[in-house]
Amino acid sequence: MPVSVPARRRQDREILALALPAFGALVAEPLFLMADSAMVGHLGTPQLAGLGVAAALLGTVVNVFVFLAYATTAAVSRSIGAGDPATAIRRGMDGIWLALLLGAVLVAVAVPAAPALVDLFGASPTAAPHATTYLRVSALGIPPMLMVLAATGVLRGLQDTRTPLYVALAGFTGNIALNALFLYGLDLGVAGSAWGTVLAQFGMAAAYLRVVVRGARTHGADLRPSRAGILGNARAGVPLLVRTLSLRAVLLLTTAVAARLGDADIAAHQIALTIWTLLAFALDAIAIAGQAIIGRHLGAGHAAGARSACARMVRWGIVSGLALGLLTAAASPVLLHVFTGDAEVRDHLLPVLLVVAVCQPVAGIVFVLDGVLMGAGDGPYLAGAMLLTLALFTPAVLLVRPLGGGVTALWWVFGGLMMAIRMITLTVRTRTGRWVVTGAARA
Repeated sequence: MPVSVPARRRQDREILALALPAFGALVAEPLFLMADSAMVGHLGTPQLAGLGVAAALLGTVVNVFVFLAYATTAAVSRSIGAGDPATAIRRGMDGIWLALLLGAVLVAVAVPAAPALVDLFGASPTAAPHATTYLRVSALGIPPMLMVLAATGVLRGLQDTRTPLYVALAGFTGNIALNALFLYGLDLGVAGSAWGTVLAQFGMAAAYLRVVVRGARTHGADLRPSRAGILGNARAGVPLLVRTLSLRAVLLLTTAVAARLGDADIAAHQIALTIWTLLAFALDAIAIAGQAIIGRHLGAGHAAGARSACARMVRWGIVSGLALGLLTAAASPVLLHVFTGDAEVRDHLLPVLLVVAVCQPVAGIVFVLDGVLMGAGDGPYLAGAMLLTLALFTPAVLLVRPLGGGVTALWWVFGGLMMAIRMITLTVRTRTGRWVVTGAARA
């Protein structure tokens, strides 16, 4: 049945109301981390190199455990759709308790293993001590960092993306202020930067907990840890963890191949990947809206509403992808000079940026459908689809260098082939309708 114009407008307003604040929260972190790196950079090159190694390790933790946000969003939004906010918050607390437990385990591993982990990443002898110091201190912030991921999922499930934006802005602004105090005021060096980040992470976790606890008191939700609930969250998160690890493997393989093509190629690849990541934030914001909206519709038993919202968000993904692609293509001559002064790197980068631009409409579809299926709690399918993508992508990417391809060919395999495979697998699933499972919990 065609959706009326007023209904489409209501859908658009709802998508924008969730997506725009989500985009702001997504962009806030890398922008403030750039400022953090700039401050540490004034201490010296070894300190900045050490920060880079430690930040890469901590960033891996965030990327691997991002399922804490995804799984919690799906569970909470279903309960909200079913008209049961107490259960929604109870499920959200289960996710937060799981994050706390995982964080404690990671701290116990990371602190003593910091020197070995830094050595594994190949830090230079001058950078390694700074990386170890930063990692040992920052590891103390892993529990609140994971709690922030889970709590963000709770609020998204409650259809609130504004609060995460405000907390992100306050947290990362506080991080910069603390870092400036510890670095320049107290002269604590790299350790001061790490302590500033840890304190900011605890502050963000406390802010989220205050919001969740207030909601729990309002609706009479139990805040105590539930073994069954925590295990349920863990089971829901395993497929999403497999999906995330498979995606990380794709990125690592691509970078590994680029590193073997030559210095100019790897430089062009890293710049292109930075731009791709920034563009992904805009598309991921629509996916986050999809997670919240789809889960709510399914929880309320509105199968038709879920399908209609999915179709509308796909259109948003395509239009956003086209707009971002055109913007990237038009801005590419400027971007060349912004990111590098090396003429050889610019020669390699220009065609890669055009590949990035061409692939954005496909990426728009992929991100949206990924969010839709996450909101539906269809984690096992997402895991299988990403494993299939990795299996098909691996031989193709490994053939780039033997066949004489350069960084442009590599990006056609990554941005073109890999994203096309993902689009096909996700589109097939959404068209079968098997993801449409209604009820307060996915059976």
